[in-house]
Amino acid sequence: MSRTLRRLVDPDYSRVVNEIHYLLLSAALTWIMIMTAAELHTATWTRSGAKLAFGNRVALPPPSAMAARADRAAKNMLENLVLFITVVVAARSAGTDASFGSAIFFFGRLGYFFTYVAGITYVRSLLWGVALFGVVWIGFGAVGIVH
Repeated sequence: MSRTLRRLVDPDYSRVVNEIHYLLLSAALTWIMIMTAAELHTATWTRSGAKLAFGNRVALPPPSAMAARADRAAKNMLENLVLFITVVVAARSAGTDASFGSAIFFFGRLGYFFTYVAGITYVRSLLWGVALFGVVWIGFGAVGIVH
């Protein structure tokens, strides 16, 4: 029986989306965040922006407010991704399912990115806390506090 068919028939076979999938989605989100920040800074969709983007970026203009927020969001994601990877590896090593906390982290960070770039301050901070809760949940699972 194929793996896809077995997943549909046998719910105990494996989760369709697990912490490894969320880890990969988070890596993709990080790349999207970095690229968005770069695109907003250099305005690659314009002729002069494309020239800047494909050049040595020696004389970049100051970033717009939105580009600066996108850059800060991307840098914050890199910092949090290190924590996320660490707790996922710890949970996997301990044999703990980290899917729930991983989903919380990913969707919290996804919402965080959009609200940060849009400049929505309080919601952004709330979503940062949601993503942090996901990391803490995974960490608690790795040491056996939650299951």
